[in-house]
Amino acid sequence: MTNASPDTVRGDRASGADNSVLGDDRDSAQAGLVTPVIRALKLLRFVADGGSTANMSEVGRRIGVNRITVMRLLATLEHEGVLEPLPHGGHRLGLGFLTLSAAALAGEDHLATARRVLTRVTSETGLSSYLTVLDGTQVRYLLCETPALPLVSNIRAGSRVTAHLTAPGRSLLAHLSPERRRALLGPEPLAAATAQSARTYAALDAQLARDRETGCAWSQDGFEAGIDACAAAVLDAQGRPLAALSVAGPRSLVGTDALSRERTAAVVKSGAADLTVLLADAPAFLAAAERA
Repeated sequence: MTNASPDTVRGDRASGADNSVLGDDRDSAQAGLVTPVIRALKLLRFVADGGSTANMSEVGRRIGVNRITVMRLLATLEHEGVLEPLPHGGHRLGLGFLTLSAAALAGEDHLATARRVLTRVTSETGLSSYLTVLDGTQVRYLLCETPALPLVSNIRAGSRVTAHLTAPGRSLLAHLSPERRRALLGPEPLAAATAQSARTYAALDAQLARDRETGCAWSQDGFEAGIDACAAAVLDAQGRPLAALSVAGPRSLVGTDALSRERTAAVVKSGAADLTVLLADAPAFLAAAERA
């Protein structure tokens, strides 16, 4: 029987402490992916989301690697200017990363950037995706990305619909004050598209409160028969509604079970969160929207 040396034991502990990590590595290798790059990106996302690197063991637990790997990743990313250390511990995104991001975004207009998010959302959900903005009492559909399926909705890029009748319109109205909503929509009774449409402000306010609490607005046959939709607001730096990201499709594709709807809502909310970052320059985005 061969006794393991202390160095071997330490190496085993450092490299094999988490079997799930090894499993992830094997999966990545089989898929032809580069595991160290995946780990570095996980760490960058962790820091970008406000995570602290002061406790490396905790960082390793959060991103699924061991402490030694975290140390090596941090040293490498610091060297490349992608991360920079903070005076009192931890890290933040470095100027090298920020300038790289700025250069990439400068090469695209805001609507082109937004379309990339819509393409991803459509790919992940199999549903049509839309980017809309408030335009007076209406929402205006700026962009539309559709899957390779027969069209089932009359909504197209350029369409305008009374705001409170649609899921994206409701997601935007939910972030306005009641006074602002009343100034936009006018006196009761409110316009209706179906029997589900809110005709009073009491009904609309209750509906919008639920939308804001859940982080997204669902519509079931709310505007077009047989079409369900889910929308989430894209906010500016002050928390004001800038635009809305939504998906729509026939109920047979959207699904009626809670798990399917939770998955759809998660993709929509994730896309809206990405757009909140990508469209942070609100004046430039609104100028692009006016030209669309």
